[in-house]
Amino acid sequence: MAKREQLSPEEREFFDGVARAAFSNPFGDERLDLDRRIAGVSARTPKGQVLQRAMARVQQRVAGLEEAGRADLRLYSGEDRQVLRSGLLFDVFHRFTHEFDRLIRQQMADGETTCGVPFARDALGMIAARGFSRDEARRYFAFFFQMRRAFYFIDRGLAGVSPCMGELRRHLWNNIFTHDIRWYESYLWNRMEDFSTLLLGETGAGKGAAAAAIGRSGFIPFDEGRERFAESFARNFISINLSQYPETLIESELFGHKKGAFTGAIDHYKGVFARCSRHGAIFLDEIGDVGVPVQIKLLQILQERTFCPLGSHEQQRFSGRVIAATNRPLDKLRESGEFRDDFFYRLSSDIIAVPTLRQRLQEDPGELDVLLALVVGRTIGEASGEVVAMVREVLGREPGPGYGWPGNVRELEQAVRRILLTRSYRGEFGVEPGDVRGELLAGIDAGRLDAQGVLAGYCALLYRRYGTYEHVAKVTGLDRRTVKKYVLIKAGER
Repeated sequence: MAKREQLSPEEREFFDGVARAAFSNPFGDERLDLDRRIAGVSARTPKGQVLQRAMARVQQRVAGLEEAGRADLRLYSGEDRQVLRSGLLFDVFHRFTHEFDRLIRQQMADGETTCGVPFARDALGMIAARGFSRDEARRYFAFFFQMRRAFYFIDRGLAGVSPCMGELRRHLWNNIFTHDIRWYESYLWNRMEDFSTLLLGETGAGKGAAAAAIGRSGFIPFDEGRERFAESFARNFISINLSQYPETLIESELFGHKKGAFTGAIDHYKGVFARCSRHGAIFLDEIGDVGVPVQIKLLQILQERTFCPLGSHEQQRFSGRVIAATNRPLDKLRESGEFRDDFFYRLSSDIIAVPTLRQRLQEDPGELDVLLALVVGRTIGEASGEVVAMVREVLGREPGPGYGWPGNVRELEQAVRRILLTRSYRGEFGVEPGDVRGELLAGIDAGRLDAQGVLAGYCALLYRRYGTYEHVAKVTGLDRRTVKKYVLIKAGER
């Protein structure tokens, strides 16, 4: 039996910090602090350099263990084994991040066909050489790809520097890996289909991008024999906008139908639940628009994981995850009976509020420059400071810095295109932007609001942002009925 090794107190402290960084949310402040400690740098070091220096120190430490013949997990036990395990995996993951990014881009380009993974053999060999079994190596390699996908789509798909966007990115990461990735790794990595997510926010705010970040970041096993992952993440995320279908066709689109099930059903048809793979996710956009009969059938899928195509009694199983979104006030729909309470509670394992562009710009005006650079780059196919400056100048002149952006990021994208064509954008002033914040501040500045008016305006502002009375009550410290009263008071004024 090999001699048991022990980490020195200094080694144990170092790798304990690495383990804590490995388990922390990469979009949280704690992770940046941990990376600084690992790197041995001050808070003045540019953020872009911190991780690079931290990983250089981790690689140096692991290389020292390798030279001494001590980088084998099987030589350790107890606490030493746990902290070193995380440190060794952390090192392997970061050695292959660029290869994972290239694989993500390649898979996006190839679509449903799964790509080969040319670096898999090297990565699996490195993990196994550090004392992990071959099964463990395959599983951790799949975790690495999942984590990199999640970071890639959250970081690049949801740009912004405002605090509310930072909170959104942190929330999305937790939605995928839970608040503690150790819990996810130990108990939940193959059970996330039981956790449905409800996205709330105005039209055009970015709910689709948030849903895609979740849906494309599920765990997909690695097939070592074929040297590729079992499925394409580009295939296993399916999005459907329920508002575009008449009530008579929604069930067919969702659950499919058999030939002859109704007039016009001339062939068998697979709905989205049948097309979704076992490791995939379905995004049900505008869920607030579906009627009660469809809600009941969707509730059955969420509870029992089974469904029947129209015209068939054969039950089929759905093993994917459900993500839903709406821009409608669900509290009012539930009170009127248009949205069932049991369906709401089964959908809302997690509720994520996607902030409006108004809120983002209010928190940090620099958000506009970040978004313009991104939109211009996507529109013309390359970065251009000259084009961004021109668009910024036009928007600053008209519609001006106080514009409410009722169409949110989607409107901003169209504004950029219109400016490129006409060098002007007047905004959608014919559309009521619902600038509750502007009305509230104007009333305060004019000294014409009493305490009830201030509370009504503030509650209405928060209700626009979060979409539920419960969330507003939590923020304000008021009870739900009081919040509802103030929101209705404000609504009656308009």
